[in-house]
Amino acid sequence: MSLNRTPRGDRVHIALFGKRNAGKSSIINAITNQDIALVSSVKGTTTDPVYKAMEILPIGPVVIIDTAGLDDEGELGELRKKKTLDVLNKTDLAILTIDAESGITDFEKGILKSIKDKKIPVAGVVNKTDIKNISKDELKSMEKELSLKLIPVSAIENKGIEELKNEIIRLLPDNDKGHELVGDIIESGDFVVLVVPIDTAAPKGRLILPQQQVIRDILDNDAISIVTKEYKIKETLENIGKKPKIVITDSQVFERVSKDTPDNIMLTSFSILFARYKGDLIKLIEGAKKLESLKDGDKVLIAEGCTHHRQSDDIGTVKIPRWIKEYTGKDIEFEFSSGFKYPNNLKDYSLIVHCGGCMLNRREVQHRIKVALDNNIPIVNYGVLIAYVKGILERVTEPFPIANKMLKDAKSSLSNS
Repeated sequence: MSLNRTPRGDRVHIALFGKRNAGKSSIINAITNQDIALVSSVKGTTTDPVYKAMEILPIGPVVIIDTAGLDDEGELGELRKKKTLDVLNKTDLAILTIDAESGITDFEKGILKSIKDKKIPVAGVVNKTDIKNISKDELKSMEKELSLKLIPVSAIENKGIEELKNEIIRLLPDNDKGHELVGDIIESGDFVVLVVPIDTAAPKGRLILPQQQVIRDILDNDAISIVTKEYKIKETLENIGKKPKIVITDSQVFERVSKDTPDNIMLTSFSILFARYKGDLIKLIEGAKKLESLKDGDKVLIAEGCTHHRQSDDIGTVKIPRWIKEYTGKDIEFEFSSGFKYPNNLKDYSLIVHCGGCMLNRREVQHRIKVALDNNIPIVNYGVLIAYVKGILERVTEPFPIANKMLKDAKSSLSNS
């Protein structure tokens, strides 16, 4: 993936919800000024959520999600509605689409409640005003019924679309506020050394997405990135002529890089950076402690947010299970899932070990953590777990004072007990 292209996980996710034939696809085409979504007068043309990554001026990089109608019918219709509701778990901003002809029904009220329950910003539109004109009094009455501002639009005639765009801009959450990869750790002119192993799992001809994103963040903050392999880290540190602010490594080579990086240089991993950037580093550290109480026969779920070709020594299916067994000395059962959902039997697991979530947006990573904790299942991500079993978690959380203090306090409490 090119550094010039914003990855889906870092794009604002805007999803449209409403009944069949309310004009959601037409609104997408009008907002984007492109024929992206299939439009038809036949109800149920959109059967599954459709994702389109694109740029919308002046909003910027987004993912537009067109969903199936909430009034879909039959057994297949129920499955489509479930997929539509699942989209809420990754939605940064929702657009509730009301058909001017049919007005407000229980379907719109139900989805609006679900949107508000998840605290998702929502823009309301009344579409097809070219077919049925909506007076100001009617609009006010509808707004009062829903407790939501509504924008009358005609997607076909491109009326009200600019007003809708302005409302989207007004409501968009500031996804970067308080969430940075390395920008709050480094300063202009700092050297940052990145350790990138090139093994059979490395994609040919490019770096993996987390590495690309960290490099971009370093450049955005006017610092200097130096990329090296794990067996060159000692030589690199000796030859660059300046003490780097921090070394960031792939978690799989933590042990070697920690050994070759002097204690007076901060050290962390790409995965731990993403645990903080998209997830909840404190909760994930707490999840790592579950390793201490795992028993023979306990089930551990290894969950990944995407599908990829697995190598013979795959991190998720081979290395992490091996490290957990070596650390605990227990006969643990491992099960694996990949893609955008957990398995249905979540309560069967004693621990969830999740990937870094580079292909997921922040809202979905947060949702996955919440689902685990709501089911009283500890959750940890790859980087935190690897650092924990290698005995270096306290060191690699040094750049993050709150998490580091929690670990030191826990260590002190344990030694005093």
